[in-house]
Amino acid sequence: MKILAVSDIESDRFYEYYRPGILKEYDCIIACGDLKAEYLEFLVTMSGLPLFYVHGNHDEKYRREPEGCICIDDRIVILDGVRILGLGGSYRYRKGKYLYTERMMRNRILRLYPALLFHRGFDMHS
Repeated sequence: MKILAVSDIESDRFYEYYRPGILKEYDCIIACGDLKAEYLEFLVTMSGLPLFYVHGNHDEKYRREPEGCICIDDRIVILDGVRILGLGGSYRYRKGKYLYTERMMRNRILRLYPALLFHRGFDMHS
């Protein structure tokens, strides 16, 4: 499986200078946060690939979730037999929706424990 991982900076190669077929070598896209909803929507629309995303520390600005994209925060998804754990956000350095203390992150992981047991762990996380 070939995954395109994107995060933080919108690449002109995939946006402004997009060419049909440029993403055909990939099986899916994983967005690891801090990208505009419009950028993610463009990628999923033009590529036709499944696009999974987690929220980054600056994603509080979303007015709405990106259409056609699948939020995997606090979930495990399986794609072609690969177990992907979505655990977005950042270490809490200020108050914010997607900023977590160690205790908050531990609690998120504890809530995922039944899913982790059911799926026998995970292969990668974002």
